[in-house]
Amino acid sequence: LACVRVCVRARARVACARIHHRYLSCVITCPYSGFTNPKDVAVMAEEMISWGCHEISLGDTTGAGTPGSTRSLLYHVLERLPANQVALHCHDTFGQALANVLSGLEMGITTFDSSAGGLGGCPFARRSTGNLATEDLVFMLSGMKIKTGVDLLKLIDTSRLMAREYLHKRKTASRVAEAFPIAEFGKVQDT
Repeated sequence: LACVRVCVRARARVACARIHHRYLSCVITCPYSGFTNPKDVAVMAEEMISWGCHEISLGDTTGAGTPGSTRSLLYHVLERLPANQVALHCHDTFGQALANVLSGLEMGITTFDSSAGGLGGCPFARRSTGNLATEDLVFMLSGMKIKTGVDLLKLIDTSRLMAREYLHKRKTASRVAEAFPIAEFGKVQDT
């Protein structure tokens, strides 16, 4: 087992040196082992940075994270790494992704993964639904006067097109895309 661990870490070191952004999955809970100790995540994140990675994205793969568990995780990770080397990847299984992003913002995190229409999920975490919808994230950040450079109306159009044409669904997982017809959205933004 020790030999395997050394070999895996040696390969990971080489991979990290070549790639700017790496992920740690199941940072809140694991579908196989349950609760994940945030101190263990912090140690692994620091180790990956020492291998040459520039940024570690902390993945709430099961979507079971809450603002409290996200703050606890970030507290331990930010003791070891600066906020500019940490990103959050929140799944929205329990509807907590935006709240977890807000917790991250409050703790200095400025990089968040999301996907148009909330596409994605996790094949090994049963019942884990999609990622945080980019439309929902952009809408929240816009309401907080944080500029993203994303054209929300085009993003909503794209998400709806993907859902309809490629996924054969009538709607996306985005609450924002479903809440506002495109024609009315500009009026809501301007008020």
